[in-house]
Amino acid sequence: MAENQCSGCSQSGSCPSANAGGDAGQSSSEIGKKIIVMSGKGGVGKSSVAANLAAWLSSQGNSVGLLDVDLHGPSIPRMMNVTGEDIHQVGEMIIPAAGPSGLKVMSIGFLLESDTTPVIWRGPAKHNVINQFVNQVHWGKLDYLIVDCPPGTGDEPLSAVQTLEKPDGAIIVTTPQQVSVMDVRRCISFCGKVEVDVLGVLENMAGYVCPKCGYRVDVFLSGGGEKVAEEFGLPFLGSVPMDPEFAISGEQGKPIVLQGEKSTTAQALAAAFSKIKF
Repeated sequence: MAENQCSGCSQSGSCPSANAGGDAGQSSSEIGKKIIVMSGKGGVGKSSVAANLAAWLSSQGNSVGLLDVDLHGPSIPRMMNVTGEDIHQVGEMIIPAAGPSGLKVMSIGFLLESDTTPVIWRGPAKHNVINQFVNQVHWGKLDYLIVDCPPGTGDEPLSAVQTLEKPDGAIIVTTPQQVSVMDVRRCISFCGKVEVDVLGVLENMAGYVCPKCGYRVDVFLSGGGEKVAEEFGLPFLGSVPMDPEFAISGEQGKPIVLQGEKSTTAQALAAAFSKIKF
């Protein structure tokens, strides 16, 4: 992590030490809505949904931060096209990376030596890092902070909830089949125990639509996300189809939701996000 190197910094215009002689002092962050994105299992597209939610909110004129607390599998830097970004530290404050549409991005991925460097930490170390990312990153004034949690209900989601001091809600991502939906119930139970409102369930990979003829094939059994939302009386945000372009956009660091009418997946995501009652 570079320290006190203002030249070339992507956040130089809003740096907390611009007029402080290089000492950032205490955090002046004013974070509005704090939303965590969860899933019961890995591989359901949770990080893709979190990245696109942040990009969509930013495209609506909001000031948005995107915090990646998936410490063992940080994928947000690639999805935001900020892999290898040189993160600066000014005094005690960390300056986040600048992502698409003015997003502010922070991830453990920026601090690892390489893509193959493992994070071998126990719970207390994870909690300390998440606390630092929330309280020692100069987020500035945000309308929304989107937090991408790892799958499950372990140390990282618990630390995120505790450090954020009562998040404003959680969005749970699943795929349609029952093996994924079973773990959604655990996420819902987790949110109940830590007193975080579930803002909605989003079903990803809900069938494959042929790009040539438009015919839809349900690769998995359909409707699991909607059924579990109904079971718990939660909002069902909608279904997003399995789309190769969704995966490609993540690899390229270009959130698909910003494509608008050019993409049916972008339209499905925007429709789902617009249903969230923040």
